[in-house]
Amino acid sequence: MAHGPAIVLGAGVTKWDIRHKVWDYLETKELALWPRPIQHRIPNFKGAPMACSRLLELAAFVSSCEVKVDPDKPLEGGRLAVLQAGKNLLVPTPRLRSGLFNRVIVPPGATKSDLRKCITAQGVKQSSVPIGLDAKLHVDLIVVGSVAVSKKGWRLGKGEGFSDLEYAMMVSMGAVDEGTVVVTVVHDCQVVDFPEDLLEPHDLCVDFILTPSGVIQTHCARPRPSGIDWTKVDEAQMQRIPVLKSLWHIERRAGAKLDKVQSLA
Repeated sequence: MAHGPAIVLGAGVTKWDIRHKVWDYLETKELALWPRPIQHRIPNFKGAPMACSRLLELAAFVSSCEVKVDPDKPLEGGRLAVLQAGKNLLVPTPRLRSGLFNRVIVPPGATKSDLRKCITAQGVKQSSVPIGLDAKLHVDLIVVGSVAVSKKGWRLGKGEGFSDLEYAMMVSMGAVDEGTVVVTVVHDCQVVDFPEDLLEPHDLCVDFILTPSGVIQTHCARPRPSGIDWTKVDEAQMQRIPVLKSLWHIERRAGAKLDKVQSLA
């Protein structure tokens, strides 16, 4: 790792200030890769395959069975590592339009070339099956993309909240617990010190940061989301994300008080 942060923040920064500083730095230093523009994306970067390969250094990865890896381009190496290790790969459906996540099914006798096809966006679409909300599974390890992350494990995504929401939804379906390890993969310059008061209760923090130059264990003590905060969900979001609406009905039948969206009853 570098001796000091590549990006230094001034006082009074916002989450969006930090995101734009990271995106601009990656572009200015010619560290960014396709897809472009990187703004408003989890940015792909030079050295992403090396950073992803550091999954193999984690005892939590070695012992895992069910691994969820986000569909972002810089995480392709992580998805490949999961399949090459013979583990079950779970990938969220894009923007959660058609469900929560899918399990990638590797064809019998698959070569490394076949596996590389399976980890692309098109490959996941063609080689996976949906996982129902009633599935009895435990996700052992989660790999998320980030725009910025602090050494303390505080994470900023691209600003749409999907990783945070996916985790909260997995809590609701009983697929994650305190034993689930959360990892992010970033360029070294994306490791940025920022104030904790920017975080909200729904923000997901990480246990490990993988970069091209090394592994950072954060020892993050901040509580993870304990489930979906329905006061933050509106009816338009429920309509855009059908699986969210399904979880609402499941929780309501279980006796939860969900006054915010009662009109969906």
